[in-house]
Amino acid sequence: MKELSRITETFTESVIREMTRICNAAGGYNLSQGFPDFESPKAIQEAAIAAIQGGRNQYPVTYGEPELREAISKKAWDYNKILCNHETDITVTCGATEAMIATLKAIINPGDEIILFEPFYENYGPDGILSGAVPRYVTLYAPSWKYDFEELASAFNEKTKAIIINTPNNPTGKVFSMEEMKEIAALCIKWDCYAITDEIYEHILFEDAKHISMACLPGMADRTITINSISKTYAVTGWRVGWAIAHQNITRRIRKVHDFLTVGAPTPFQHAAAAALSFPSEYYKNLQKHYSESRSFLYSLLEKVGFQPYLPQGAYYIIADTTDLMRKLSVQDAFSFSRRLIELAGVATVPGSSFYSAQEKGNTQVRFCFCKKWETLHAVEKALTSKLK
Repeated sequence: MKELSRITETFTESVIREMTRICNAAGGYNLSQGFPDFESPKAIQEAAIAAIQGGRNQYPVTYGEPELREAISKKAWDYNKILCNHETDITVTCGATEAMIATLKAIINPGDEIILFEPFYENYGPDGILSGAVPRYVTLYAPSWKYDFEELASAFNEKTKAIIINTPNNPTGKVFSMEEMKEIAALCIKWDCYAITDEIYEHILFEDAKHISMACLPGMADRTITINSISKTYAVTGWRVGWAIAHQNITRRIRKVHDFLTVGAPTPFQHAAAAALSFPSEYYKNLQKHYSESRSFLYSLLEKVGFQPYLPQGAYYIIADTTDLMRKLSVQDAFSFSRRLIELAGVATVPGSSFYSAQEKGNTQVRFCFCKKWETLHAVEKALTSKLK
């Protein structure tokens, strides 16, 4: 038989989703995949039900229902200080995942280079390959997850088409500062390239961390594609409603790709998303309070049982070094450690090697998520303390 696609041999299936399958088979506690195990807000559920019962069950406007695009435009200005036209600058997609690949397919020509900070969300690597881009990696260094400016500057060249910035960051929890964003913006302008910003965790911030959108900085409005979703903020990761905001010249191309990838995001959930974007500020304060408390709980627990965790500024993940525990459990790499932790304690995590271009870079790290109900976190506490102490 004829050879199948070579490109699909150059990347693996998602390690995060694989760890969920392993966890489910073992009946464990899933701190690997970043989805809340508690109820989404009643108001967004009721809005979805009302949309379904109101007959919003057929194809939507391909690039997004007008009601949702208007809500996105308003929210982008109010919270992000991004001025965008809901008619020409917004594409509603099947989650931020589709927004990212649609964006890359819309701007990349074969041989173009993209810059990725590592550790990176694992989708970005395959996204680059599928779009035909050549990746260049810039390291975020623990424990503060700072990049080296000279290393970053040297990654830019005449072939650079875009840099991907995820802030707050998955998996590190880093929140890029204004100084860092200005440095990146200056390099984008110098080399005439784009910034693709994944801002899905924008409302999950701790202490004095502030979210900054690249598109609001001078000179960046027309060269930034801002990607977001309702998944994390409103605890509806299964609804698959996201969007990309970009200058209309870019948006026209994103819409073309999106049309032939998925046609449209689920219609009733788009109308529910529009309702969610009008939630009062108190909702976001309570969200941050809950995650701040669960972050502190898990961080302290990990320290107590022998991990060396890095405290995140945002998002709902903790990267932890496992060097001491790997010796204790007689395992040699992060994936083996993650498998052993499920077997021993029934707690699923993600091996750090899945977030780096070279596996050895993350081979003593794992990522935990703390977007779980207290019942789950207390059960994890009991499991880890009984098996690792």
